[in-house]
Amino acid sequence: MPPKPPRRAAAAARSQRASPDSGSAPPPPPAAPRLEIGEADFVALCDALKVPDSVREKAWKTYESLSAADGALAYNKKKKETWGVCIFIAAIDLDEMTFTFTELLKSISISVCTFFQFLKEVDVNMDTVSTKVDSTVSKLKKKYDLLLALYHKFERTCGLIYLEQPSSEISTELSSVLVLKNCWITFLLAKGKVLQMEDDLVISFQLLLCVLEYFIKLSPPAMLKEPYKSAVTAAAVNGSARTPRRGQNRNTRASKQADADTKVIEVLCKEHGCNLDEVKNVYFTSFLPFLNSIGIAAPNGLPEVEVLSKQYDELYLNNKDIDGRLFLDRDETLQPDVSSSQLKRTPVKNHPDEEFTPILPQTPVGAAMNNIQQLMMILNSATDKPSDTLIMYFNNCTVNPTESILKRVETLEHIFKKKFAEAVGPGCAEIGSQRYKLAVRLYYRVMESMLKSEEERLSVHNFSKLLNDNIFHTSLLACAVEVVMATYVRNASQSDTSSAETRLSFPWILNVFDLKAFDFYKVVESFIRAEQSLTREMMKHLERCEHQIMESLAWQSGSPLFDLIKQSKEREGQTDQPEPTSTFNMPFQHNHTAADLYLSPVRSPKKKASGPSPGATSSPDAQQAANSQTQKPQKSTSLSLFYKKVYLLAYLRLRSLFSRLLSEHPDLEPLIWTLFQHTLQNEYELMRDRHLDQIMMCSMYGICKVKNVDLRFKIIVSAYKELPNTNQETFKRVLIREEQYDSIIVFYNLVFMQKLKTNILQYASNRPPTLSPIPHMPCSPYQFSNSPRRVPAGNNIYISPLKSPYKFSDAFQSPTKMTPRSRILVSIGESFGTSDKFQKINQMLGSSDGQLKRSAEGGTAPKPLKRLRFDIEGQDEADGSKHLPQESKFQQKLAEMTSTRTRMQKQKLQDGNDTSASEDK
Repeated sequence: MPPKPPRRAAAAARSQRASPDSGSAPPPPPAAPRLEIGEADFVALCDALKVPDSVREKAWKTYESLSAADGALAYNKKKKETWGVCIFIAAIDLDEMTFTFTELLKSISISVCTFFQFLKEVDVNMDTVSTKVDSTVSKLKKKYDLLLALYHKFERTCGLIYLEQPSSEISTELSSVLVLKNCWITFLLAKGKVLQMEDDLVISFQLLLCVLEYFIKLSPPAMLKEPYKSAVTAAAVNGSARTPRRGQNRNTRASKQADADTKVIEVLCKEHGCNLDEVKNVYFTSFLPFLNSIGIAAPNGLPEVEVLSKQYDELYLNNKDIDGRLFLDRDETLQPDVSSSQLKRTPVKNHPDEEFTPILPQTPVGAAMNNIQQLMMILNSATDKPSDTLIMYFNNCTVNPTESILKRVETLEHIFKKKFAEAVGPGCAEIGSQRYKLAVRLYYRVMESMLKSEEERLSVHNFSKLLNDNIFHTSLLACAVEVVMATYVRNASQSDTSSAETRLSFPWILNVFDLKAFDFYKVVESFIRAEQSLTREMMKHLERCEHQIMESLAWQSGSPLFDLIKQSKEREGQTDQPEPTSTFNMPFQHNHTAADLYLSPVRSPKKKASGPSPGATSSPDAQQAANSQTQKPQKSTSLSLFYKKVYLLAYLRLRSLFSRLLSEHPDLEPLIWTLFQHTLQNEYELMRDRHLDQIMMCSMYGICKVKNVDLRFKIIVSAYKELPNTNQETFKRVLIREEQYDSIIVFYNLVFMQKLKTNILQYASNRPPTLSPIPHMPCSPYQFSNSPRRVPAGNNIYISPLKSPYKFSDAFQSPTKMTPRSRILVSIGESFGTSDKFQKINQMLGSSDGQLKRSAEGGTAPKPLKRLRFDIEGQDEADGSKHLPQESKFQQKLAEMTSTRTRMQKQKLQDGNDTSASEDK
């Protein structure tokens, strides 16, 4: 949230404002003489917001710099809006916020969405909006997105709970509108007091359900729809009275009543697909303590709106952010951008003649609940203790790791609970414990799958070395926790990557477990391959975590990566490099697993059969020292693979930026890539505490400069901001020297250019450096197609992707009855075509690009999916269905379809016999 003002200013502000629900506000005290800066309307705006002189001066200077910049006409047409943005920027930078964000919006008559968009347009230069302002805006945007999503859910839910026109027996003073108003303000107050991390969508929604449950119980049954009316009636029969008794504290009664009756909360959880245990946990550990702390009571059983609003007013004025009560009034400052939201809801036709049924996207709350349900389905059969199979692996070890594994899990749970409560809220420790236990179940499940794969791959049973490796277990557990946290910790705006990040987002778990990013990276790919049930979203999330590590996290001071690079350089002299450029144009394939990477460089990547097994008990250092007496030190598998991936990611990022800026100069791409790759390979110290994209942008600017191509850093940065997964801090705050940061332009002039000046100038000579090969572009091992693939040559045949083994219906999951064969669906349009098109389907299914099964790359060839064999032109099928020249197209289609159906039936019969035979065994 924006910085808090001094106490005196805050007290003055509170005394001069009245609650929106109270009458007229008291007259403000006479304004102190102000320094007259800028135009009269600007001065009036500053006076209305009580802006101090320092903020006025800085805001006016910012406005003058914008007026002198390119495109100043747009700012002159929107003077008041521009002034408001400049005042906001200055107040944040100077820590002198004397107004709330909502007050600013109302003063310049602008909505939240328009303000954010206008602020983005104002940031034409890298130094107009500081990273401090960026951070504040990000928090405001997250809170707005969250409140908007929750209020829409609140409205729809209340429409399902309360009758619009209750019977006449209800008091005229007790209307559904009043109950809704009370309920929403109570939720805003509870959210502000219970949650320190206000952008947690799931806990916020669970808290909203608790508030709804509380007000449903306080409401007369005649106001309620089914099934809530029956639930409240049943509670009354069981002795849960709704009105306060004399001499008894209503909050105390509510606590006792909640212990005895959870019928209403059960109905709410069922209707919204929520986990009952989790919501009850929030209810008892967070919501009831909140109720006891605010001390609200009223004769009719409902809290007084004025009392609630006054308490929320204090919270809102202290935070200086968004007044969530205005959602009740449909205030125009809080209305979403209709054009953009409508655009997102409008499907795009693949062909103008196609007919389709528009499918609206899931709501943020619905998407979050579905993801949580799917995680629960995956872990339904898992336990929070090692399985019998794992115990067998542990017992086969030379040194049994069982005790150390269990102790580590217990120790890290205490650490996790403490850190979770510090980040989310003091009363949320048990919520953190629930999520951690889910992660432990996933940890054991993935570990077992990994060990089975290693046993098949290496034909060994003793994994003592691996299973006694503390870093391996911590990394594997951290990865499991990250999957669970990413499933739960969702922001309301998932379309915007920056908005999707929360305080608990990666790399938060690395700090909690005191784990190095480079060590965590080693387990990611094996984790994805070991857990076949991971959703596409979770796969992409883990891939993004891996990218963050390669971009910057692994390059932080203290990372083991620098020691590995140094050892690699010393192994055969300075001519050695982490990964030879000769391998760039080779297919990116490897059969290394987490075991290889964590035990590297013990096992030689080229001689696995003769290398020590994972059950070896000697330490990596001792083993390496022993080997050094007879042969050269082995190359680090983890470093080699890391550099291959870094080069690939670096080139993909460069290509994206290059296509936006220099598509008319294709000859420059190999030059920029060569300089970029040379820097990563030979001047890797430039990456210390910096970002991969900073080196990329400097390489692009340097080559353009020496080749006399007019490309200013301002243009590079503008295009870079449009790339996915970027952060403005990357170019606004670059390390210059120890504890000194500045913009990327300063970094280029003072650091990058000074280090690489000689190399860069070579590109202007007649004898430029040898160009680095372009890395081979593979398909990502973590992604699979999201939509049906169309067979080329203009036909109507599509191949659907591998489907999730779960489907959602009425917010609940149920396993679908899908076999490996039925997951590959072929859609045949009117233009059935000839049999050669089916050959294309078979070729596509058999190709590496169309591979639908995830399996370890390299090693033994994966068993292909069974597929239907269609007619091959020029050959007779077993059933004798050969096409005659005189047959019509319709007859050919019919014959082909009959032939296909016959073979499907035969195959189905055969599969049934195979299944029966296997069961008999």
